[in-house]
Amino acid sequence: MVIVNKSDRQKQLQTPLDWGKAACDSLIATYTPAQLPPENRWHYHQGVFLYSMLQLNEIIGREDYFHYIKGYVDNIIDEDGNFYFNREELDAIQAGLLLFTLDKETNDPRYKIAATKLKNMFTTFNRTSDGGIWHKDKYPYQMWLDGLYMGGVFAMNYGKEYGAPELLEMVIEQERLMRKHTRDEKTGLFYHAWDEKRQQSWADPDTGKSPEFWGRAIGWYGITFNEILAFLPKEHPSRPEIVKALQDLITGLVQFQDEDTGLWHQVVDKGHDINNWLETSCAALFVYTIARAINDGHTDERFKEFAIKGYRGLLDRMEFNDNGLFLMPEICIGTGVGDYQHYLDRPTCENDLHGVGSFILACIEMQRLLPKL
Repeated sequence: MVIVNKSDRQKQLQTPLDWGKAACDSLIATYTPAQLPPENRWHYHQGVFLYSMLQLNEIIGREDYFHYIKGYVDNIIDEDGNFYFNREELDAIQAGLLLFTLDKETNDPRYKIAATKLKNMFTTFNRTSDGGIWHKDKYPYQMWLDGLYMGGVFAMNYGKEYGAPELLEMVIEQERLMRKHTRDEKTGLFYHAWDEKRQQSWADPDTGKSPEFWGRAIGWYGITFNEILAFLPKEHPSRPEIVKALQDLITGLVQFQDEDTGLWHQVVDKGHDINNWLETSCAALFVYTIARAINDGHTDERFKEFAIKGYRGLLDRMEFNDNGLFLMPEICIGTGVGDYQHYLDRPTCENDLHGVGSFILACIEMQRLLPKL
C-alpha cells in the first residue's frame, strides 16, 4: 500500500543525491546484508545494488553504507579469502567490484585473494571461434550484451589496482567483438545476444543475432561504454571508435524515448505497440548513459534535455510505502534471450536490485549534470 502524501515525501528529496540516499535507505531498512535477494549468495543482483551504493558513498561518506556493503561480502568470503561462486558464468564476477574498496580501506588480504580468484576465471571461460567469451557455459557459443558489463568493468578495475594492463586490452577486444556481432547499423542500438552456431530458436539464421532490442541489456552496455572510456588512455587507437559507438547509441536511444513520460519501453524500438510497456530499470540506465557521456565530455549538451526528461519521468514513477520508504516499481525481473513475446511476458516487481542499483547510478550522474532539479 502506497502512502497518500507521496508529494510531501517527494518534496523532502531536494537533489538527485537525496533520491539516491532514499533508495539505499529503503533497502537497508528492509534487508540485512545477508538477506539481500537471492539470500546468502554471491550474485550480480546484490553487486549491482551495492556497487551503486559504494559509488554514492564515495560522494556522501556514510559509514553505515560502508559497513552494510562489508557485511554482505563478509557473510560470504571466509577468513582465508575462500567463497562459493558460479565459475561457469560472467555474471558471477560483477560483485567483485566491491572488493577493491574493501581491500584499500581495511588492508585485509582476503579481499585481494577473492578478487584474484574472480580474475583467474577469464582464462578458463569457453570462447567463440573469434575469441568472444561465452556468457555462460550452459549457453554455448553465445555472447550477451549483459556479459560485457558483468565481467568487463571488474577486469578493468583489477588491472588498474593490481598492475595487470592486459585486462584492459582484453575488455577492449571483447567490446569490439560484441559490437561486431550485435550492433544494428540503422539505429545504433544493440541486439540482446548473438549465437555463433545459429542453433538457438531466437537466432537469425544468417547473422546469429537475437531479434529484439531489450532495454536493460542495452543499458548495461551503455554503462560499459562510459567505463571503458574512463580507463582508456586518450591516445589509445580504439578510443575514437568507442566514442562514436557511444554517441550513436545515445542518438538511437533518444529517438525512442516516450514522448509523454520520458521513459523507455521494455523492447526499446516498439513503443508503438500497446502491448509493450514502460520499464524503469532500462530508463534509469539510459539516463545514466546519456548524463555520464555529457559529464565526461563524450557527447554534447544537446542531449541534456533527454536525460532531464527521463530522470523526471523516473521520479514521477517512484512511490513510498506506509513508512515513507522508497519504492521503485515496474522493474523487469532477470531475463534471458527470446522473441518479442518473451520480453512482453516477463513479470515486473518493485525494489528489485537491478532497478534500484540502476536508479542510484542515474541519480549520481544527474547530480553531476544538474545539481538541483
